[in-house]
Amino acid sequence: MPLVKDQTGRSVLLPDTPLRIVSLVPSQTELLYTLGLHEQVCGITKFCIHPESWFRSKTRVGGTKNLSFQVIDSLQPDLIIANKEENEKDQIENLARQYPVWVSDISTLTDSLEMIGHIGQITGRSEAAHALITRIGEEFHSLQPAMPGRKAVYLIWNEPLMTVGHDCFIHDMLQRCGLVNAFADRRRYPVVTREEIVAVAPDYLLLSSEPYPFKEKHLAEFRQWLPQTKVILVDGEYFSWYGSRLAHSPAYFQSLLQQML
Repeated sequence: MPLVKDQTGRSVLLPDTPLRIVSLVPSQTELLYTLGLHEQVCGITKFCIHPESWFRSKTRVGGTKNLSFQVIDSLQPDLIIANKEENEKDQIENLARQYPVWVSDISTLTDSLEMIGHIGQITGRSEAAHALITRIGEEFHSLQPAMPGRKAVYLIWNEPLMTVGHDCFIHDMLQRCGLVNAFADRRRYPVVTREEIVAVAPDYLLLSSEPYPFKEKHLAEFRQWLPQTKVILVDGEYFSWYGSRLAHSPAYFQSLLQQML
């Protein structure tokens, strides 16, 4: 049984070939599907909506931050795949006392590609993972960024308004689009006021579809107090899902940048 380190630096003793995998992270669940682990994955969270066939058929082990230990125990996994940010530390520590738990830690595209490589290796899908990493790299290399200096505010929540700081994955995606994160001086997911957003005078206000589901009805409200700003609804999965969906993110970003012209 190999001893490996996860992205948080923890040492994890893994089976040579995991046969019963539980995924606690939606974007990594989709990655496992892309890598062809259809039979091996036995449990997912209620937020693992892609692919739909797994969402309908795989055993759900609760939410990403509210796991059912009873259900996980019933599945008897030989590998659990988690994430430092999306899962609760105490829950992961409890699971790690009984099962091999490999934890990712993602802030940048580079972290994501490293994670894909590691998961390919520990699940016996290195070749498929390498092909996916190559494709993602090529897609991002072909992305034509926005004109320099265009400032954006990306909102992930309403009431209170929450945006993204410099040390999260969405910030890296904004940068790769050529956009300047107007709140890059903040950390993680700060609460901001309407007055603060007006003060930074963003060229673009991006309203994400997740975790708060901004809709068309919100556009008029934001445009009313930001008349000089282009307010756009964006698909949050392309900005925040750091698994195999990244192969499609650059094409989405390119289409979005065209809307901004």
